Amino acid sequence: MLKFIPAAELKKEFAVFGHFYSIGDINYRSVLEIVHKNIAITELGSLSSVLPDAIFIMMNPGSSKPLTEVSNSISINDIGQLEVSLVPTKPDTTQYQLMRVMKYCNWTHVRVLNLSDMRDPKSGNFFERYKNIENEMGLKEHSIFSDTRENELKKKLKRKSNAPIVYAWGVSSELDPLIERCINKIPQIIKVKGVLKDGTKNKYFHPLPTLQRDKEKWVYDMVKQIKT
Repeated sequence: MLKFIPAAELKKEFAVFGHFYSIGDINYRSVLEIVHKNIAITELGSLSSVLPDAIFIMMNPGSSKPLTEVSNSISINDIGQLEVSLVPTKPDTTQYQLMRVMKYCNWTHVRVLNLSDMRDPKSGNFFERYKNIENEMGLKEHSIFSDTRENELKKKLKRKSNAPIVYAWGVSSELDPLIERCINKIPQIIKVKGVLKDGTKNKYFHPLPTLQRDKEKWVYDMVKQIKT
């Protein structure tokens, strides 16, 4: 098993930046960039156009929040034309898991997209909220994989040659509509990575399982997959 690198060590080497916005009273994050601090210092202004070493697709931004005040309220009609303005972001424990993979794979830049941009740290609340805005309000634009955000998605999927796309959204059946929408937007010729749950075709384990040994195993399994 690989050494489990402490968060304090990872903080010294990596920085995290995100694009945050709001529609009404709901807060969102459209993209997260995890980068080696050397890149963050020199290329932050154009970071969204820098090709990453990998793209991870997870459930939703959880408790992710900016370190600076952000006032970026938009109309639902403008979401297809989102202009990325990255700000420093407080790392969370899930992002440290990705940094561990980055260390062992010698990556300097990873991009994180989500099945939904909606920020909510409690998965049960998130499931209820996304279904509400989709079923009762008819709004699917909270997801970058919605039809109206195709141009934005194409830009964000650009990456280095042979850079993997990693599925890591968790194993809840509550996500099935969002998972299906995502998979339908990813070109079939792309070979994806991810720790697939036995007996399933589209349930990929989240980077942050409950038990410490499972956290370590997820990092080990991901690094092994990527390097073989």
